[in-house]
Amino acid sequence: MGFVKEFKEFAMKGNVMDMAVGVIIGGAFGKIVTSLVEDVIMPLVSLATGGTDFSKLYVRFGEIPAGVADNYAALKEAGVSMFAYGAFIQNIIDFLIIAFCIFLMIKGMNKIMKKKKEEPAPEPEPTEDQKLLAEIRDLLKDKK
Repeated sequence: MGFVKEFKEFAMKGNVMDMAVGVIIGGAFGKIVTSLVEDVIMPLVSLATGGTDFSKLYVRFGEIPAGVADNYAALKEAGVSMFAYGAFIQNIIDFLIIAFCIFLMIKGMNKIMKKKKEEPAPEPEPTEDQKLLAEIRDLLKDKK
């Protein structure tokens, strides 16, 4: 089997296509969650903590170069060695919020899937052979 033909069979399998759709939807969902974290939740956390912006918390090592402001963005751009623990805290908060959103989504999907499983499947219409066998059975019962 040729390499191209083998690759085509692999790429056209349902699992690969499902995975591709999942990756695309996951990327879009990631943007929604990132916006939720940055634009909605973190401003509320900042309000609750008195205006603290976690992403800009740091401990500077060494001296500030001449002409560089003593703020996170300027020091980072100048390449000053810093322990940026605020960015780490921000990423932990982001992760927890994303994990919680995914948990809620999966929980909702499981609830929907459970409802689908609980609904009894309609009885299929008997085939002509089954109808004929049922008639024969009933006739045999009547003869006894």
